[in-house]
Amino acid sequence: MAHLVYIHDPMCSWCWAFRPALKDLLQRLPEGMTHSRLLGGLAPDTDQPMPDEMQHTLQKTWRRIQKKLPDTRFNFDFWSLNSPRRSTYPACRAVLSARTLDPTKEDAMTLAIQQAYYLHARNPSDDATLIGLADEIGLNSTAFKEIFHSPATQHQLESEIAQATRMGVRSFPSLVLQHEKSAWPVAVDYHSADSMLETIELILD
Repeated sequence: MAHLVYIHDPMCSWCWAFRPALKDLLQRLPEGMTHSRLLGGLAPDTDQPMPDEMQHTLQKTWRRIQKKLPDTRFNFDFWSLNSPRRSTYPACRAVLSARTLDPTKEDAMTLAIQQAYYLHARNPSDDATLIGLADEIGLNSTAFKEIFHSPATQHQLESEIAQATRMGVRSFPSLVLQHEKSAWPVAVDYHSADSMLETIELILD
């Protein structure tokens, strides 16, 4: 049975840009093919402010994405309204916590984080933001908070990061097709699902 794995980080700006093409791809997968998500973990926990140079680099990335994919929106007020930190593991743990509480809410949590970060200038590196988002998508905030802070959730994140590394994933977003005991990278196309579907069909054939 063929299985497609999507490896991402909810605070990866290119993953935000890839969202429309990914949605189309998953809706058009060959009949019987399954799919799942892995959290790749861009940046570990830190309380240190993001250096100015990195802030400028990320803002340049946002502008580069907007130039390449004009429909992708960013709210640059984020950089003046928050104290940015290079810390995406909390957002990854939030997605895992949502999955644990209700597997149908996994992508809803990812989307909530992306919209909070890129559209509403809220900081998903802050626990309070993530707990608030869980409540907003209909999860029990008390149960969410307990899972979010549990060692088991951190262990799961470390396990998924290790699994992505074993797959040879070095950047996000990434797609890996598992078929007949082999793993095949599928080149990401931000503009259309067509080329990705063609690659998948070639591998299956």
